[in-house]
Amino acid sequence: MNISVKQVGYHHTNSYETLNKIGPNTKNVWLVFHGIGFLSKFFLRYFDELKPDENYIIAPQAPSKYYLNNKYRHVGASWLTKVDTQQEMANVMAYINAVLKNENIPADCNLIVLGFSQGVSIATRFVAKNNMVCKKLILYAGAIPNELTKEDFQHLITHNTEIVTVVGTEDEYINSERLKTESLKIDSLFQGSAKQITFEGGHEIKKEIINSFAD
Repeated sequence: MNISVKQVGYHHTNSYETLNKIGPNTKNVWLVFHGIGFLSKFFLRYFDELKPDENYIIAPQAPSKYYLNNKYRHVGASWLTKVDTQQEMANVMAYINAVLKNENIPADCNLIVLGFSQGVSIATRFVAKNNMVCKKLILYAGAIPNELTKEDFQHLITHNTEIVTVVGTEDEYINSERLKTESLKIDSLFQGSAKQITFEGGHEIKKEIINSFAD
């Protein structure tokens, strides 16, 4: 077999979802990245108890959609796989930058970046690779990519970004050994400045935890 791998560039479009409107009372703008198997419009349901006049939520949509459970009824999506990861990451980064350019977030609003599950890898890479400054960085039940270093997050430390990690005590994807390893990794990457929160529960989002970050 004589197989060659080739590449082409082409124009691609993708949707995203928002919740609420930006107005004179908007305090927080959230940039939230869903986990694998979600669609952004359903992910926004976890933010619907936030005060609508004070919180505007932007939920980018992972580009790779697929049918869940092989039943061809419900659709989910994935941000990345282990195949062509760097190429796909570049595409995702370009897409998120286009979303932010389109939204033109007011400078006087607090920017809160949140990633859940697989979305943690997107949130951290985007913040790191774009030297992005935000008021809060919330990493919820997901792993930080191994290629990122504390130097990638130094700008967050310099700007006193509030960094929080959240994980359930019964999360089926994180055993006690991995939890300990991730905790040490978080301390190293964020130089001891990250607050690490655990809650009783599994690999799930709790609205009351989300709501607490809007203060």
